[in-house]
Amino acid sequence: MKPLIGITSSIDVDEQSSTVGTDNIKAITRAGGLPIILPNFLQEEDIDQVADTIDGFYATGGYDIDPTLFGEEPHPNLGVITPERDRFEVALIKKLLEQNKPILAVCRGCQIVNIAAGGTMYQDIYAQMNQELLQHQQKAPKGHGSHYVQVETNSLLYDIIESRKLKVNSRHHQANREVPSTFKISGKANDGVIEAIESSKHTFVLGLQWHPENMAATDDITSLRIYQSFIRACQK
Repeated sequence: MKPLIGITSSIDVDEQSSTVGTDNIKAITRAGGLPIILPNFLQEEDIDQVADTIDGFYATGGYDIDPTLFGEEPHPNLGVITPERDRFEVALIKKLLEQNKPILAVCRGCQIVNIAAGGTMYQDIYAQMNQELLQHQQKAPKGHGSHYVQVETNSLLYDIIESRKLKVNSRHHQANREVPSTFKISGKANDGVIEAIESSKHTFVLGLQWHPENMAATDDITSLRIYQSFIRACQK
């Protein structure tokens, strides 16, 4: 039996349609998982059932995150937010952390996992980080690796990729700022932007600021290994 992987869907501003990038679905399928696209709903009993049913959770990218979730007012450079998705994902992630179920989270997903666990984030790195930054919204094909990430050796990410340096793609203007005590930073860009976080308490909870699904679509071996490791954790 293939493990059931719940995948979050992105909703538009008017909450009239839900979408999931096909590269996300293909990455999970190719790694051996059975993807189940999750709608954004709030009924607690439904969230409980989803948490009990799925073997793993894949949090995808999307719009910005409501800053009131981590105690801040909206910055002028804050982009589009979808509160319904924020509330659903935070509630589901908290349930899954309680159950110690595997979580892989990319881009926005990396941030919402951190917020759900008690961390904070930058609403706009270019306005809120006081140093010169790299280009984190690349002007290149989606699957192109445009900058490097330095990986901590004592980490789940290092165990997966077996390298201290990783070339990644980049399409974001928000990023994690502080992680909770049960998490650690396992990768940073050369300008200091946090690119990877993971739980030191749970079996497999990994957040990546980039989009490995697009790189996996180009047959990038390292990206494929990330998805395969996630699916193996879900099979246990």
